[in-house]
Amino acid sequence: MNAKVEEIDGKYVATLEGEMDTAAAVEVENILKPLYQSEGKDVIIDCNGLEYIASSGLRILLSILKGAKAGGSRVVLRGVNDDIKNVFSLTGFIGIFEFE
Repeated sequence: MNAKVEEIDGKYVATLEGEMDTAAAVEVENILKPLYQSEGKDVIIDCNGLEYIASSGLRILLSILKGAKAGGSRVVLRGVNDDIKNVFSLTGFIGIFEFE
Protein backbone atom coordinates (compact mmCIF):
# COMPACT_ATOMS: atom_id res chain seq x y z
CA MET A 1 0.00 0.00 0.00
CA ASN A 2 1.32 3.42 -0.95
CA ALA A 3 -0.10 6.66 0.37
CA LYS A 4 1.08 10.25 0.21
CA VAL A 5 -0.26 13.70 1.01
CA GLU A 6 0.62 16.87 -0.88
CA GLU A 7 -0.66 20.43 -0.76
CA ILE A 8 -1.65 21.55 -4.27
CA ASP A 9 -3.39 24.82 -5.10
CA GLY A 10 -4.50 25.37 -1.50
CA LYS A 11 -5.97 21.87 -1.15
CA TYR A 12 -4.69 18.71 0.43
CA VAL A 13 -4.43 15.89 -2.11
CA ALA A 14 -3.96 12.35 -0.79
CA THR A 15 -3.08 9.59 -3.23
CA LEU A 16 -3.87 5.98 -2.34
CA GLU A 17 -2.49 3.02 -4.29
CA GLY A 18 -2.79 -0.69 -3.60
CA GLU A 19 -4.79 -2.52 -0.95
CA MET A 20 -5.85 -0.65 2.19
CA ASP A 21 -6.26 -3.76 4.30
CA THR A 22 -6.06 -4.08 8.07
CA ALA A 23 -2.29 -4.66 8.00
CA ALA A 24 -1.69 -1.45 6.00
CA ALA A 25 -4.15 0.67 7.98
CA VAL A 26 -1.76 1.74 10.75
CA GLU A 27 0.85 3.03 8.31
CA VAL A 28 -1.76 4.71 6.11
CA GLU A 29 -3.38 6.36 9.12
CA ASN A 30 -0.03 7.85 10.16
CA ILE A 31 0.51 9.24 6.65
CA LEU A 32 -3.03 10.66 6.41
CA LYS A 33 -3.20 11.97 10.00
CA PRO A 34 -2.55 15.62 8.94
CA LEU A 35 -5.85 15.47 7.04
CA TYR A 36 -7.78 14.97 10.29
CA GLN A 37 -7.34 18.71 10.86
CA SER A 38 -7.37 20.19 7.38
CA GLU A 39 -7.53 23.77 8.70
CA GLY A 40 -10.20 24.95 6.28
CA LYS A 41 -8.52 23.44 3.22
CA ASP A 42 -10.51 21.05 1.08
CA VAL A 43 -9.30 17.45 0.87
CA ILE A 44 -9.15 15.43 -2.33
CA ILE A 45 -8.51 11.71 -1.91
CA ASP A 46 -7.34 10.22 -5.20
CA CYS A 47 -8.43 6.58 -5.28
CA ASN A 48 -7.53 5.81 -8.91
CA GLY A 49 -4.89 3.31 -7.76
CA LEU A 50 -6.84 1.93 -4.78
CA GLU A 51 -7.67 -1.75 -5.37
CA TYR A 52 -9.24 -2.78 -2.05
CA ILE A 53 -10.43 -1.20 1.19
CA ALA A 54 -11.11 -2.95 4.50
CA SER A 55 -13.30 -1.65 7.31
CA SER A 56 -10.20 -0.17 8.97
CA GLY A 57 -9.64 1.89 5.82
CA LEU A 58 -13.24 3.08 5.86
CA ARG A 59 -12.75 4.16 9.47
CA ILE A 60 -9.72 6.24 8.47
CA LEU A 61 -11.66 7.96 5.68
CA LEU A 62 -14.58 8.60 8.01
CA SER A 63 -12.24 10.19 10.58
CA ILE A 64 -10.82 12.45 7.88
CA LEU A 65 -14.34 13.44 6.84
CA LYS A 66 -15.41 14.25 10.40
CA GLY A 67 -12.33 16.35 11.08
CA ALA A 68 -12.52 18.21 7.79
CA LYS A 69 -16.23 19.01 8.11
CA ALA A 70 -15.67 20.30 11.64
CA GLY A 71 -13.16 22.75 10.17
CA GLY A 72 -15.43 23.80 7.30
CA SER A 73 -13.66 21.76 4.61
CA ARG A 74 -14.97 19.43 1.92
CA VAL A 75 -13.70 15.91 1.33
CA VAL A 76 -13.96 14.50 -2.19
CA LEU A 77 -13.13 10.93 -3.19
CA ARG A 78 -11.84 10.92 -6.76
CA GLY A 79 -11.53 7.95 -9.13
CA VAL A 80 -13.20 5.31 -6.95
CA ASN A 81 -13.63 2.06 -8.89
CA ASP A 82 -16.94 0.16 -8.96
CA ASP A 83 -15.83 -2.56 -6.50
CA ILE A 84 -14.84 -0.05 -3.84
CA LYS A 85 -17.93 2.07 -4.52
CA ASN A 86 -19.94 -1.10 -3.85
CA VAL A 87 -18.23 -1.41 -0.42
CA PHE A 88 -19.28 2.18 0.33
CA SER A 89 -22.83 1.33 -0.76
CA LEU A 90 -23.04 -1.85 1.33
CA THR A 91 -21.79 -0.05 4.45
CA GLY A 92 -24.10 2.93 4.00
CA PHE A 93 -21.17 5.32 3.50
CA ILE A 94 -22.14 6.11 -0.10
CA GLY A 95 -24.46 8.90 1.06
CA ILE A 96 -22.01 10.66 3.35
CA PHE A 97 -19.05 10.97 0.99
CA GLU A 98 -18.77 13.13 -2.09
CA PHE A 99 -17.50 11.32 -5.19
CA GLU A 100 -15.95 12.63 -8.43
